[in-house]
Amino acid sequence: MIDTRLDGKVALITGANHGIGAAAAVALAAEGVSVFLTYKRLDPLRHPAYPEAYDRARAEGADGVVRRIREAGGRAASGEADLTDPAVPKTLFDQAEKAFGPVDILVNNASGWGSDTFTPAESDGFGRPLRPVDAETHDGQFAVDVRAPALLIAEFARRHIERGATWGRIIGLTSEGPRGFPSEVSYGASKAAQESYTMSAAHELGPYGITANMVHPPITDTGWINEEVEKLARVHGPLRSVGQPEDVAEVITFLASHQGRRVTAQVVKMS
Repeated sequence: MIDTRLDGKVALITGANHGIGAAAAVALAAEGVSVFLTYKRLDPLRHPAYPEAYDRARAEGADGVVRRIREAGGRAASGEADLTDPAVPKTLFDQAEKAFGPVDILVNNASGWGSDTFTPAESDGFGRPLRPVDAETHDGQFAVDVRAPALLIAEFARRHIERGATWGRIIGLTSEGPRGFPSEVSYGASKAAQESYTMSAAHELGPYGITANMVHPPITDTGWINEEVEKLARVHGPLRSVGQPEDVAEVITFLASHQGRRVTAQVVKMS
């Protein structure tokens, strides 16, 4: 029997005001998890390659997601956080514990995504603007996608071990990082680094009852999909379709469930 119920568990989910993070919060809450959502409201991109709805979603807080969860009978709270600040991970755990108790599930979903390149190109194949790789593109990307997840994992592990806990889940989101990511080179490199941190956590923290995995979603409609990207998705890939945030949330929920207890140190690639 498949039983995904996680009553009494507490999750901390980054980047959860929209997209995959929001869907994961809703899915885990439906299984009895108390969810603490973090987010950062971002300025609109204001570029024709990005749908206006994507700009709106990025600029919103998490109140709508929290309300949806509570109206369904779940428990949720949220806090805005700038993950480029190395002091934030400890603060987030303090806030989550104050709201619901010790965190059992950490979902590293937030990304400082940007598009940069080693070439002179000014836009990618979808018309999205590119900029040259420099210290700013590197540091902005790595602060959110590498340093923040590493510090969050470290804080999660420290508190878990100190209280003598025996059950924990770490789940990150990745992409084509280890094989290179043309036109998003710093993003790809940061995801490769986050994978390494997560795999190390799986091996080091397994004896403490913690599993650690990465989920590699398909092309997923989190609001940024334009017509050209959708055409590409429908031509390539075995399923010939664009994924939805809820699809990814189901895999995250499985990895957090009892059925996922023997799955660790894995990159789960979706199609």
